[in-house]
Amino acid sequence: MSTAYVPQQPQQPQQPQRATPEPAPPAQPGVPPYASEATRLLCAGTYLDPAYRDRVIEELDLNEQRFVAPSLGFDAARVLAHALRARRQELLWAAAILGLWAVGLPLSGWLLALFLLPGIALAVAPWIQGLTVVPPLYRAIGAFLVRWWGRAFFTTALILTLVVAFGGGSDSGSTSYQSYGSDDGYYGSSYSDSTSYADLLVPGSGDLGGLAKPWHAWLALAVLAGIALCGHAQRTRFSRALAGELSPQRFPDAANDPAEKAESPRFQRIRQRIRTEQHAPLIMYNETDPFCGAGTAYSTWVLAVELRRDELKKEQQPLSNRAVLERIRPLLERLRIPAEYAGPGVRDRLRQLEIDECVFLPAEGLLSRDQAPYTPDAFAEHRARAVEEGAEKRRHFLRIRVDGWDEELVVTVFVRIHTQGRMLVLEIAPHVLTPVRADFKEADRVAHRFRNNNWVGKTAAALVLVPGSVGRSLVQLGRGAVYVWRLLTGGHAGALPEGPALSVRELASVDVGSHFQEMDVARYLRSIQDRVANGVRAALADAGYETGEFVQKIVNVSNDVSIGRVEGSTFAVGSHATATSVVQEKGADTHGR
Repeated sequence: MSTAYVPQQPQQPQQPQRATPEPAPPAQPGVPPYASEATRLLCAGTYLDPAYRDRVIEELDLNEQRFVAPSLGFDAARVLAHALRARRQELLWAAAILGLWAVGLPLSGWLLALFLLPGIALAVAPWIQGLTVVPPLYRAIGAFLVRWWGRAFFTTALILTLVVAFGGGSDSGSTSYQSYGSDDGYYGSSYSDSTSYADLLVPGSGDLGGLAKPWHAWLALAVLAGIALCGHAQRTRFSRALAGELSPQRFPDAANDPAEKAESPRFQRIRQRIRTEQHAPLIMYNETDPFCGAGTAYSTWVLAVELRRDELKKEQQPLSNRAVLERIRPLLERLRIPAEYAGPGVRDRLRQLEIDECVFLPAEGLLSRDQAPYTPDAFAEHRARAVEEGAEKRRHFLRIRVDGWDEELVVTVFVRIHTQGRMLVLEIAPHVLTPVRADFKEADRVAHRFRNNNWVGKTAAALVLVPGSVGRSLVQLGRGAVYVWRLLTGGHAGALPEGPALSVRELASVDVGSHFQEMDVARYLRSIQDRVANGVRAALADAGYETGEFVQKIVNVSNDVSIGRVEGSTFAVGSHATATSVVQEKGADTHGR
């Protein structure tokens, strides 16, 4: 992403400067994080994607020694509440389905055992294919063969069950016909009329009469129908949730959200911790990924200039980091002012631009998560000391944020100023949270289509879930048992605190937004970077320092960095400075420090 272009300011007649600039309008109130569209989509995603749900629970609930990543534009506590609720419902339905299998096996004369093997094969097929979007050829072929073998075996077992149900496998009604005058019968052969009908459908099925009776087969079919009804009821419950508490109209009413009313003391404790940490200006970070939660890094750059006295000005004032930041802030706040002829009701996300100061602290060294200094007095002390530091582990940033596209597109720019040894160092680290996954955004359409489908479509959808129900239920209960085991034996409650390992928001983001969204990212970043550069230039001029070198180096960096996404790049401009460019995957830390 290109940096700001600051043209050389023309000489103008000296005018008295205002002691304080005209106040800019405050940020317009946006949607509360707990009611944002991003939060709603992430909550719906916990019902749609079991893998995503498990990652949310593992990060926010199981590993309770970890601090939560900053939640920009959403509420992680509410996402966790729905993830836990979705898992409880999944386990209940899985237990009900396995209960039907357990009761049905002996009642059906163990005829249902024919369906166990194909059901397990259908559950194993996704594991063989893997989680990658384009699996390796050997995995794709293996999953294809296992999946279609399971379907073929299940279909064959179903036909055999139907044959037995209609008496095709019974030998009670068979009649042997023999020719008189021949010891070997008519042409030396005998046949059963019922067996001939069964063999016509499935060769060799005439022997099933000795293994199962017709009422066994009818009970087996009844159990399969019950399993189909369970699958239909589970999908109906989810579609009603999307039309109810997860609908755009009712979701802002968090007080009446059933997921928030869970009475587990452990959940209540963890939820309170998350809501204390996720939007706090104090950020407890993991050294491997300090900007976890902010999204994908765009062009991170560092610019260094030497402070030279301006000979045209008689007085020269000391230049502190705080003075530069206070010069930048009013210019950024003026971005909230709409165009003169746009009117007060213009819809522009820059009117909701948020500016605050944050301090990064490493999580290492604390004995418990409750020891983090989140109180206002403790944060004020850290901010006052960190703003003038050269910084290594503790770092102070001016944080500028714009939430666009219903809080799905979050642009955050971290700005840090450091002056020491007659040098000024400007660090700008833009990050972008891309929109939520497309399948999560389609949840409303999928649920609406299911609710308004005819009975034929709903029946077909329920029957499709039956073949893999036993294997799927075993996997779901197995995951639940593993989670309980890890919770009981992992010792997470008494472990030393850690920084966040991942962000549940980043986990549900697409790699690249739409063209319009990328254009908005460019507009937000260009506007913010221009104002930051102009603020630094103005601070240098007010303190009696030359600005020509700074402006020229901004221009040089602008020419070197394109407006495209240069992830993980660091630019250092100044005397004896070096620049490196490292391309890294999404989520990796490549910030120059």
